[in-house]
Amino acid sequence: MQKYFTVCFADGVFYDKIINMKKKNQIIVMMGGPGVGKGTFSHMLMQHHPFNYIEAGALLRAEPADSEIGRLISGGNLVPDALVCNLISHQINNDSDIILDGFPRTIGQATWLTEKYSKTHKIHVLYFYAPDSILIERIKKRLHDGSHRRDDSDIQIIQHRIDNFHTITIPAIQWLRTAPGIKFSEIDARGDTDENFADIKAALKQ
Repeated sequence: MQKYFTVCFADGVFYDKIINMKKKNQIIVMMGGPGVGKGTFSHMLMQHHPFNYIEAGALLRAEPADSEIGRLISGGNLVPDALVCNLISHQINNDSDIILDGFPRTIGQATWLTEKYSKTHKIHVLYFYAPDSILIERIKKRLHDGSHRRDDSDIQIIQHRIDNFHTITIPAIQWLRTAPGIKFSEIDARGDTDENFADIKAALKQ
């Protein structure tokens, strides 16, 4: 998009200038506990708009099981911020709207995201809330429906992931509520998928 403007210099001479005003692309950040439905809602949004979908967990799970990252994930642990941020940075570009699924998960990652991209992109955080009992129920259903995620198969690992979410990711979510350059919406994800998606669309229209 081009925009005209007029500049007056000290000698009183006026010049018409043309500058390129590129619309900021958006980054929609999907946050919530394991099993809350971030991936499901991301794919539903992608049916309405050509987002570049970046799933942090899938990038990390693609690492070999016997690698350092693979061992951390198999134990339900978080991967160090520096490595995760490096992976994400290679996926983000300025040419498309983006959905970030499962990132950021720590205050360090949240700070990195805002400092690096809040001036070049419109960032909208969607936080999906559901109690732990629903998260566990949905993960079990995902496993029953054919999930091949190795971190879905052990109830102790599932509980460890949920505990990590409360102790590590919830503080990042609370920080993002008032972070500069960030739009934040909380979605009650206890209902059915269609109700939740209606709330998502309403939040994105605000």
